[in-house]
Amino acid sequence: MSERIDEDVPGDPPRPDAAGQDGAGQDGAGIPDGFARLWMPHRMAYINRMAYIKGEGKPAGSDEGDGCPFCRIPGLDDAEGLIVARGRLVYSVLNLYPYNAGHLMVVPYRHVADYTDLAADETAELADFTKRAMTALRAASGAQGFNIGMNMGSVAGAGIAAHLHQHVVPRWGGDTNFMPVVGHTRVLPQLLRDTRDLIASVWKD
Repeated sequence: MSERIDEDVPGDPPRPDAAGQDGAGQDGAGIPDGFARLWMPHRMAYINRMAYIKGEGKPAGSDEGDGCPFCRIPGLDDAEGLIVARGRLVYSVLNLYPYNAGHLMVVPYRHVADYTDLAADETAELADFTKRAMTALRAASGAQGFNIGMNMGSVAGAGIAAHLHQHVVPRWGGDTNFMPVVGHTRVLPQLLRDTRDLIASVWKD
């Protein structure tokens, strides 16, 4: 059984590009090759920050003063830092490299690496913010499920191991496709600041 992916069918209107124009409306050189193009110019913001993935911009060490982004972000305004909500002891922030749109992290203000080192009131507020994150994501995007958890230590996959953070990843049926597997690319339908604004608008204090 075959499935038509990108073929043009006689009688179908031409597929528009991201600007709402078909290929015939743009002057230039090239020969149609049967592939559709997914124009996503906003992803240049990620390409320009690839240095971070290579290690540049990550904390130089495990201490609070070693460039920890989780210690720096609360000093930014909410929009610039992608902060969704602030509590007394923890805050909620969008992941700059999300698994899915709306991928949140709940982070204690205090620079601490291990979950067992949290004080009782920090643990309680982190749990409360996790519940609020789930509620907000359901309201904002109709999330059908969640992956929730922490990676404790570099060997467990923590990108910033020195400052613990809990991931709250919304999931939907069919949200996994060939793009991450074949193209190592996650297609996100919304810019991060727009996502932040949407979730913040439905966050319940």
